[in-house]
Amino acid sequence: MPNGFRSRNRRAAGLGQGLVLCLALLSGGVAGAQPQPAAPAPPAQPVSPPSLTTLVNATPTSDTFTLTYFNRPIVVLKANVLGRSPMERALGAERALDDLAAQQIAGPVASQLFDGGAFISVGSRPVLALTLADIDSLSGETIQGVSGQVVARLQQALDEAAEARTPRALLRSVATTLVALVIGLAALWAIGRTHRIVAARLLAAADKKVAKSKIADIELLRGMRISSFERRFATTSMWGLDLIVVYGILAFSLRQFPYTRPWGESLRWFLWHTVQNLGLGMLGALPGLFTVALILLVTRMLVRGIGAWFKAVEKGRVAPRWIFPETAQPTRRLLSALLWLFAIVVSYPYLPGSSTEAFKGVSVFLGLMVTVGSSGLVSQIMSGFMITYSRALRLGDFVRIGDVEGTVNHLGVLSTKLKTLFNEDVTIPNAVVVAQTTTDYSRFGDTIGVFTSTVVTIGYDAPWRQVHALLLRAAERTAGLRREPKPVVIQSGLEDFYVRYTLLVSLVRQESRLFTLDALHANIQDLFNEYGVQIMSPNYVLDPAAPKVVPKKDWFAAPADADPLPPRQP
Repeated sequence: MPNGFRSRNRRAAGLGQGLVLCLALLSGGVAGAQPQPAAPAPPAQPVSPPSLTTLVNATPTSDTFTLTYFNRPIVVLKANVLGRSPMERALGAERALDDLAAQQIAGPVASQLFDGGAFISVGSRPVLALTLADIDSLSGETIQGVSGQVVARLQQALDEAAEARTPRALLRSVATTLVALVIGLAALWAIGRTHRIVAARLLAAADKKVAKSKIADIELLRGMRISSFERRFATTSMWGLDLIVVYGILAFSLRQFPYTRPWGESLRWFLWHTVQNLGLGMLGALPGLFTVALILLVTRMLVRGIGAWFKAVEKGRVAPRWIFPETAQPTRRLLSALLWLFAIVVSYPYLPGSSTEAFKGVSVFLGLMVTVGSSGLVSQIMSGFMITYSRALRLGDFVRIGDVEGTVNHLGVLSTKLKTLFNEDVTIPNAVVVAQTTTDYSRFGDTIGVFTSTVVTIGYDAPWRQVHALLLRAAERTAGLRREPKPVVIQSGLEDFYVRYTLLVSLVRQESRLFTLDALHANIQDLFNEYGVQIMSPNYVLDPAAPKVVPKKDWFAAPADADPLPPRQP
């Protein structure tokens, strides 16, 4: 045969194959037309069709569209082919599949690879053509892999579409669903009955405990709160079990029908995927949790060791030079807090979810709170440190801070609490304590003693020696006063009309000073009345007729001693 004739035949065959390929690409558009009588398919011959890029102008586009058939996604189309958008290509393929389903043609689904694309057909009818522009090569997709997935998904969708047109299969699905509903309702009834039994037993146990305790109405109210908590816990558990049963029935029922089967599979996949992720997450968190537990265990051992040593210092069993017993307790608390903070910082990277956005958000929120409230907070904390380590106050000391007198019963980081003589609990911020003058009446109370003063004013006509003796004798009669140091009387002022006498006494207990001074004042009045000395502060409008002086014979009037009083040491 001449070479020119053979060359013309090859060109004709290539043109015919190109036309067949074009028809395959345009098959989605002509699928809606009336079907032509099917001609007998010629035997398959191994041919090498021309490249798709030479026959089809396929360009990528951002307007992607998912081809879906019978509620199942088949493939995502991403290219314009011969001026047809992905949506138009998908709608054409769906029309072609509907025609095939109407003719009860459900396969076989096959793919034929070409140079630069793949051709998807159902039976002998072309349905869809895939191009390289529809493939995401950056994510590792290939034309062979994608076409294989399309064939499997499309075959499944066609089988389910055929199953949906089978009455026997639908009746079987309905019957299975009804049986599942009956079983689910029975399970819900059993859960509800179990809940009532368990809740009744929990409440009965709580009532028995409250009845056996024989406590007051306040505690009974607390018991009622405990019962309410138990009832809520049982109710929450019941609702959780009910939700699981309903979820399982819904997923199972949806899987019985071909059209809703993808939804049921999605529910089952979501549940399984969630449980799997939780399980894997828990397993993956075990090494980190073990590390956190080890860090916290070591920190706890250190805190206990430090606490035991500082408690020994506090009780006087250990006497280091650099710390005092009264500062041992706050120092122990401070070091313990620092150790735990350090342990938290070290453990943070090993906590599950520490790198998530939620943890980061919490960190930002805490940082914002510290920034906003740090000025007053830091001021109070630093004032507390100053009070503690300057040893200005001690627990149990009777002090005066500003206008408040009381016993120190709490030295906190932010405030100091005093119990006053009237059993009032007064809270003073540490910054206020530092800013005011603090008087401690107990610091030297057990050693050299602290004097408490009381004042009387007597006219110049009363012998001062007699007044001294009366005041000292009143101190001797009063219980609650220390004998050492001895009471002292001082003439603290020579006023215009009277002499100011100050009696200094040392109290045994500063906390009972109100009652001790009350007894002292009563004894002073009784003694002055007994010896005829008026307790008054005279004021004159005119000079008296006779000078208000004490006759020499009365200088040592009882109970004053006959001998002059020895001079006092300053």
